[in-house]
Amino acid sequence: MTPTVKLNNNYDFPVIGLGTYNAGKEGEVEQVVKDAIDVGYRHIDGAMVYENEKEVGAAINAKIAEGVIKREDIFVTSKLWNTYHKPELVQQGLRKTLADLGLKYLDLYLMHWPFAFKEGEVLMPKDENGQLIPSDVDYVDTWKEMEECVKSGLTKSIGLSNFNSEQIQRVLDIATIKPVVNQVECHPYLNQSKLIAFCKERGIVITAYCPLGSPNSIARADFPAPLKDPTLQEIAKKHGKSVAQIILRYLIQHGTVPIPKSSNKRRLQENIGVFNFELSEQEVASIDALNRNARICVFAEYHKLYPFNVEF
Repeated sequence: MTPTVKLNNNYDFPVIGLGTYNAGKEGEVEQVVKDAIDVGYRHIDGAMVYENEKEVGAAINAKIAEGVIKREDIFVTSKLWNTYHKPELVQQGLRKTLADLGLKYLDLYLMHWPFAFKEGEVLMPKDENGQLIPSDVDYVDTWKEMEECVKSGLTKSIGLSNFNSEQIQRVLDIATIKPVVNQVECHPYLNQSKLIAFCKERGIVITAYCPLGSPNSIARADFPAPLKDPTLQEIAKKHGKSVAQIILRYLIQHGTVPIPKSSNKRRLQENIGVFNFELSEQEVASIDALNRNARICVFAEYHKLYPFNVEF
């Protein structure tokens, strides 16, 4: 059984999950999710914008039908997309996700970004210059409608994604239902220690996306991707573990919930096998020292609500 942490509303949150962004080519994602459930994953993280929720839902429902899991055994997260921030569209967005997943409720619904795009069917609405078209909806108005989703039983918990400390505080100041989670990019090269501390003080758990540093996107000549980092390779050798397992263990010891993805069943199994060893304080400190604020996901930087222009 995967260990869990308690969210601030008392629900149990499995401390490792399967990320489903680009989790496989079209037609592969269903098998990846089935394999993940078979090897023990009980936390599946998705989003409308990944455009694979039908496959994710088909896998979950197949495993329920087979008797491998019951609905209450699995923690399912999805995210409100930026074109649904208008208060009157929030529940519509969630109902579409539930219909695609073939589920009656979510365990967790996150606001995917603090900024909004022009409303409509197109998920990435662009102008004639190819720039994304913003909408001026304020995320605190969106949040009030997220709370209604809990009251109407569509989701058990609500949270944030890609919010900075100032934006989180703005939500907390008006919230009647507190966010339980803030999902952000987090790996040894962007360890988010200040944001983790800020959220911990307020009872908010950090979910870590791109926990392995998205190997193809931040490897540069002047520093390797985390999976090739010599410090991490040395620690892995010492423990007889893979570098991925060392990174995931590090993130868990930091109090985050990592959501690695893989379409390889052996790696899926390996990624969840991180509960039979512990890193020493010295090892954690040496991984802390690798932080270089290297961010992979820099999306819509021009938007006035872009979250990554402040320190944390």
